[in-house]
Amino acid sequence: VVSSRKVAEVFNKRHDNVLRDIENAKQDLLKIEEMPTGFAQINFMPNAYKDNGRKYPEYLLTRDGFTLLAMGFTGKKAMAFKVAYINRFNEMESFIRNLAEAKADFPEFTQAIMLSHEEPKHYHFSSELDMINRIVLGMDAKHFKEAHNLEKVSSIRPYLAPDQAEAVKTLQRIDIGLILAVPDFQRRKEMLTEHYNRRQGMKVIA
Repeated sequence: VVSSRKVAEVFNKRHDNVLRDIENAKQDLLKIEEMPTGFAQINFMPNAYKDNGRKYPEYLLTRDGFTLLAMGFTGKKAMAFKVAYINRFNEMESFIRNLAEAKADFPEFTQAIMLSHEEPKHYHFSSELDMINRIVLGMDAKHFKEAHNLEKVSSIRPYLAPDQAEAVKTLQRIDIGLILAVPDFQRRKEMLTEHYNRRQGMKVIA
């Protein structure tokens, strides 16, 4: 939770004005029929603080309460908060989409490697994935995890920037066909690197 006093401080507002805005928000919430009756009580908790021996009212706001309140503010700091909030949602959407796509692609990728080797070994899988990561990221998954403190995650795909994730996904899908059509590992690497560089060149031109 965060104190309404801290909200006032951060957004350069008088505390009594913030208290008024919270009261107005609570009243508006009560008018929405679909809204659970306890939403206002849960997210805007009345409290009191002492100053020079006297008690004054404040509210303790949950994350949802703070967000609801701040979305109604105006000014530079309020706009910066709103933009940051939108960006964070977009990042989370990208994270979820990348995770879903990685899971969807992996069975086909695995099957291609299984079919291309009489006795598939673990390194057949890791070498193929590391090759693609090195082309796009300049490092394999292990070093990417170390560089970004992600040692405990199983897949780095959800943590890539959108353009990186898109490039890895594209090369992995191309590689599914190449694994069977082009048995030579180095040749596949050259072809994928060529495709990636050409793709990057097109982006620069665009």
